[in-house]
Amino acid sequence: MNTIKPHFEMHSRFRNGVFLLALILFLGILLFFFLPTYRYDVTNLKELTEYQHQIDSLKKAAIIKKKVNELRPFNPNFITEYKGYVLGLSTVELDRLYAYRKEGKWVNSIQDFKRVTQVSDSLLVVISPYFKFPEWTQYSKTPKRQKKKFPDVSFANKKDLNQVTASELTKGVGVPDFISERIIKYRKKLNGFIDDVQLQDVSGLYEYQRNKILSLYTVKTRKDVNKINVNTASVKELMEVPYFDFEMALSIRDFIKMNNGISNFTELEKVEGFSLEKIDRIALYLKFN
Repeated sequence: MNTIKPHFEMHSRFRNGVFLLALILFLGILLFFFLPTYRYDVTNLKELTEYQHQIDSLKKAAIIKKKVNELRPFNPNFITEYKGYVLGLSTVELDRLYAYRKEGKWVNSIQDFKRVTQVSDSLLVVISPYFKFPEWTQYSKTPKRQKKKFPDVSFANKKDLNQVTASELTKGVGVPDFISERIIKYRKKLNGFIDDVQLQDVSGLYEYQRNKILSLYTVKTRKDVNKINVNTASVKELMEVPYFDFEMALSIRDFIKMNNGISNFTELEKVEGFSLEKIDRIALYLKFN
């Protein structure tokens, strides 16, 4: 009996051919979708490299800006090569400053710095807020006012500045109560005033107020101060001076080692951040031998 063959039955060779054709079409579709993407990535490699360079430049600029923002106020007369690099000054601009200082001249204002270094206005705007000039340079630019005179009181009749209370300063001298409290607080920090000149360090105390206080009070009882030999002192010993923090004490110690000692206080002006206007108070705590 003859059997009827299925209508859709295929020969094995024909079936293999269909399978091969389907495989070729599938591979073609894959190449169609993925090959252009690969080519696109290759052609854009140059652009990606350029973008990376831009990102690196921005990162570098951000680092420099961060370094500038971390700066403390400084005297522009003593800019080192490294600080000049951080600030963005060129070697030519630094050389102009060094040549000017070598002549024994000083930069006493932002305008002087601009004139000497010929730095650009855009850079000057960024770095000038960090300039700190000694107080005497500011005084020389302002017209002198007639100082208010107070009655002369002999030393014997003056009261002890180390014994006066905040209330006495407010009621007897007319100093604002918060300034009076600040004076007493600063006196405690120093463990007592050594000299009248230390009143200059009280923030917010005007000159005429200070003069009025000193017309009635003076340092009579003072603690014995063993002056520190600045040429042999350790960093820890230098930090005992009320005007030195750790960084300043370390800078002074390194400077003295590099220069094999110093013989006068004016040499310390070369130490970055050293306060020239406080030299008379600092001298109360230091000696050279």
